[in-house]
Amino acid sequence: MEHHQKPAMVNGQRGIALSKLGEIQTEYHLSLWAQNIEDELLDANLEDYQLYLDQLDSSKARIDGLLSDTDTVLDTLAQLSISFQTVEAQTSAFQAQSQGLLEDQARSEKLADEIRSNLRYYEYLEVTTKKLNAPSAGNFVQGKDFSDMLIRLDECIDYMQSHPEQKEAEIYRSRYRLLLTRALTLIRGRFVNALRETAAEVSKRIADRQLNDTTMSALLYAKFRVNAPEMKELGLEIQKRAAPPADADPEQEGEYQSLMSELHTSFAATRGRLILPLIHKKLGEISQAPSTSEDVVTFARASISYVRGICLDEFELWGEWFHGQRGVYDFLESICEPLYDYIRPKIIHETNINKLCQLCTMLQTRYMHDPEDETDVADPNQLDFAMLVAPALEDTQTRLVFRTQNLLRNEIELFKPRPEDLEYPRRKPSVAGGKATVPMSGRRSSTAIVATPTAPVPRKSPLLDGDSGNENEERPMMPFSSPHKTLPPHIYPTLRICIQLLSRLYRLLHSRVFDDLAHQIVHQTTLSLHNAAAQISATKPDKPSPGTLTSLSPLMSSHLFLLTHLLLLKHSIIAFDIDSSSITPDVSFDFSNLTTTFFELRHRGSLTLLDPRNLARIVSEGLFIPRVVETMLDAKAELDARLREIIGLVVNEWAARMTEPLDPFLVPTLTTNSKTQTTVKSPKMDTNNPAAAASAATSLRALITAQVLALRQALDLFIDDQRTKITLLIAVMERVTATYESFLEAKGVGGGRNKGKGREGDVWDLGSFEEWIEGAFGVRGIEEGDGEIGENSDDMGSVAGSTGS
Repeated sequence: MEHHQKPAMVNGQRGIALSKLGEIQTEYHLSLWAQNIEDELLDANLEDYQLYLDQLDSSKARIDGLLSDTDTVLDTLAQLSISFQTVEAQTSAFQAQSQGLLEDQARSEKLADEIRSNLRYYEYLEVTTKKLNAPSAGNFVQGKDFSDMLIRLDECIDYMQSHPEQKEAEIYRSRYRLLLTRALTLIRGRFVNALRETAAEVSKRIADRQLNDTTMSALLYAKFRVNAPEMKELGLEIQKRAAPPADADPEQEGEYQSLMSELHTSFAATRGRLILPLIHKKLGEISQAPSTSEDVVTFARASISYVRGICLDEFELWGEWFHGQRGVYDFLESICEPLYDYIRPKIIHETNINKLCQLCTMLQTRYMHDPEDETDVADPNQLDFAMLVAPALEDTQTRLVFRTQNLLRNEIELFKPRPEDLEYPRRKPSVAGGKATVPMSGRRSSTAIVATPTAPVPRKSPLLDGDSGNENEERPMMPFSSPHKTLPPHIYPTLRICIQLLSRLYRLLHSRVFDDLAHQIVHQTTLSLHNAAAQISATKPDKPSPGTLTSLSPLMSSHLFLLTHLLLLKHSIIAFDIDSSSITPDVSFDFSNLTTTFFELRHRGSLTLLDPRNLARIVSEGLFIPRVVETMLDAKAELDARLREIIGLVVNEWAARMTEPLDPFLVPTLTTNSKTQTTVKSPKMDTNNPAAAASAATSLRALITAQVLALRQALDLFIDDQRTKITLLIAVMERVTATYESFLEAKGVGGGRNKGKGREGDVWDLGSFEEWIEGAFGVRGIEEGDGEIGENSDDMGSVAGSTGS
């Protein structure tokens, strides 16, 4: 307000000064006025500065007051900051104390929870003990709480087992185990009582009135299915606790497996009391029926089919009462005991091998699994009836092996042939007119004349005795590649029995048993054929039959008989795949070293045995201990060796007949290789008579022409297979050719091979002789590979090669 008043006063003074300008009358007045004006102007100029200075002073005073107030506020704030720091320090200390208290509280709560959690495993003992020892504990089994209680008991036992460091944990663990055993025992009691009640009700209804099959089935199975779900769940409680621990030994059983076995035993005994009388009754009716009382195969088919139906029903009922199949097959075996009791005596008293083979075939094809079928895998949820019928099959196979060994001993090993059994050669029936032309190859036909008398009727094989002839009966499986679907009627009886035995036993017995038995059969058959051949060779020679060129000597007849039968035996056993590695060795003791030792001591003197040095040598070398010798009977190797031997004899004998004119020029020599011994004719170096040689060569060709026809007729009498005949002809021809080559070497001609036919009165070179003899034998071109005989190399090719060189 002062700032606004002062300019107004100045302006007023100026107005006053200017108003006095009109009053100036003199210079003095003017100078005074000018002086006043100057003073007024000076004052007016300094007035603004003074006013500003006054304002500055006022502002300074005000700012000094503010500074004083600010210092006062800063002092107050410093005091507040110090107070705040003190409060913060006190608050941090309080927070730390509070956090410690909270941690202590949490630790205490956790410890309390742990104590409470651990304590509940101990507190449950008293509650459970009261429940299980109550008088009505048996009724408690049926409730839902009972299953929960078992789960709690398992948890308590597991807890005590996993915390052995806690005080009295082992004591509580044993008590809980006792309670669990008590609970599972209550389950067993409930299970057994339910079985007993159901069985008593069914037995009472069966005893009250006669029931048909439908009503009987409803009683025996429908009544037992009523309580099955409940009993299955109760049984599962025991089964879950009967399993052994994961780290237990494989042979160790679970702690409560005995209780589970008691359930199985109780169920099996209860069902057995109801089912077994019915099975006995039904099997008795089947065994007395006219259609099944005499035939073991028919009885086995009917009885096993009936028992299998019972086993299927019992297997299904077992699955409704129990989880899993443990114990079911033991129960079903007890159900099958009446079947074994009925069928085993019939099998033991059965003497017909055909019936035993049919029974084996029926059991194997209907009920047993095929071991070669990889897709035939047993379903664990389906009844494996093969396990139940296996004892009957084993009994049948055992009886079959016994009867086979008996037949082998009586009909093969001890076989005594009748005179008609040794009438060889036997005449095979020919075509109408009594003569037939049998082609020996595909390129050239021979003119062998076959006699017409009819072959005698063969002795009936014991294997065919008592054959029922029922076409619907199971037949033993024949090998698919069997070379003789129908045996020739003129073969020796022991060979017929051998082939029939092997055909019937093949695939009916275990492979090792069959191989061992097959080697015995083949070995005894081979021996019987040799005995028969020896008897044939001892007979008187027959007169030439009508239509033949010459008679066969008994020795040649025996050789051809043996050759024919050994070839047939070898060709027959190929299909059976007999394994030599499965032969059971024959063990014997060799006392030769013992006798040699005594013989040596005897020659040295009576005091030699008392010499300590000799006693020490005898003991150290084991001279008083017999050696154990194991001999392996390989019938296939034996058969091959005998076959090579007899083929060599036949070829040598016929070749010797044909080359008889060359004997003065040759010397018989015995050559031996690793397989056989062969008699060949070597040249005499000191023989030089051209006329005699030409005459011998001419006689040789004439004799070969006659003997080839006789050889063909002999082969026709004994051998049916054309390829075998041709192979033998070629072997004889090669032997004759080799002898002729030796003859040429003796004459110094050498082995020239000129083509074309030589002159009749000369000694032909080897090439001409070979060309001629191929025509004489009727085998020209066959060596290069005729399609007709190319398939016969399996039986005769290797044998001819081993005897022809």
